[in-house]
Amino acid sequence: MTEAFCYVYQFRITIDGIRPPIWRRIQVPKTYTFWELNVAIQDAMGWLGGHLYEFTIVNPKMGIDDTISMPEGESDRSVKDGRKKKIAAYFSLKNKKAVYVYDFGDYWEHTVVLEKILPADPKADYPCCIAGKRNGPPDDVGGIPGYEEFVSIMKNPRHKEYDEMVEWYGGTYDPEEFDCTQVVFNDPNALLFMMDGFS
Repeated sequence: MTEAFCYVYQFRITIDGIRPPIWRRIQVPKTYTFWELNVAIQDAMGWLGGHLYEFTIVNPKMGIDDTISMPEGESDRSVKDGRKKKIAAYFSLKNKKAVYVYDFGDYWEHTVVLEKILPADPKADYPCCIAGKRNGPPDDVGGIPGYEEFVSIMKNPRHKEYDEMVEWYGGTYDPEEFDCTQVVFNDPNALLFMMDGFS
């Protein structure tokens, strides 16, 4: 374990606008970039990762919000590159909150809160999900209104659209079901490799 990886950041991530709340508690290495944190959040929530993302967080040196994501070419200089920005340069117990958006169409806004900075357990695998509540919404369900309609249909097997929705989703859906031991985390570097067209 490297010296820099002696600590982990514990975050609570909550999807905004849904009640009862859908949330996860994850631990990630202090060495993580925002790109890596983005992948961990998507995996913990069950997102498939096929859409854009961004973080908005106060730059502790400047006192203004920075947008951190994947810049779209040289013209997008206002956006900080999430592959290069380290979470430790922004998050602290004094600067503990960020907004994370996944999928600019469905626009899933999350509140990300740094709860603790902890010594890493040499026997543990990071990132890890240690707690959470409720099943995450499916990708491309149509944002909060589409999610609410989806849940309503999936709770009623007699609904005229039930079979169609089960086919679209690929099975039944229980909005209350979540087991943090079943979360599988992808390798962020492997995902970048695939995004770069295997170059």
